Amino acid sequence: MDNDSFPGWHGTTIIGVRKGDRVVIAGDGQVSLGQTVIKGSARKVRRLKPGGHEVVAGFAGSTADAFALLERLESKLEATPGQLQRASVELAKDWRTDKYLQKLEAMLIVTDGRELYIITGAGDVLEPEHGIAAIGSGGNYALAAARGMAENSDLDAEQIARRAMAIAADICVYTNGNLTVETIDAA
Repeated sequence: MDNDSFPGWHGTTIIGVRKGDRVVIAGDGQVSLGQTVIKGSARKVRRLKPGGHEVVAGFAGSTADAFALLERLESKLEATPGQLQRASVELAKDWRTDKYLQKLEAMLIVTDGRELYIITGAGDVLEPEHGIAAIGSGGNYALAAARGMAENSDLDAEQIARRAMAIAADICVYTNGNLTVETIDAA
């Protein structure tokens, strides 16, 4: 997510890491407006349970827009229980074609423990290579750090996510070390 895409609001960092049968999504808590930190403890990673099927989602971008997208994702998941890919594709199609949704400025990382996707307003549903997805202003830093750790260590998914977020927080001024971490296992 490019900071220029969201005038005035500067990012966050969200990372999803799959290792073995476990996926972890972690996000920082910083919300900034321009050069000012508005809040340091925002919760940008959520556990959803539509129709009894658990999904973890993290978002970057406008909080209000992300909540609207999460509500829409929940309704898509209720309509297609246990089918995260189908629900994600349906959300992306709506997001790209609906005039109201087109104005929403956010990105999502979602997982059900089996599948891991990045969903964008451009209509993309991306399954990341190497089992690691990252979005937000510090996303590239966290992604690079996580890839290095995943390929060169015996760390588990949560350890990789936490360490990658710490590295991103050290580099990106729009990311802090106040994390929300959710773990989900493949069903």
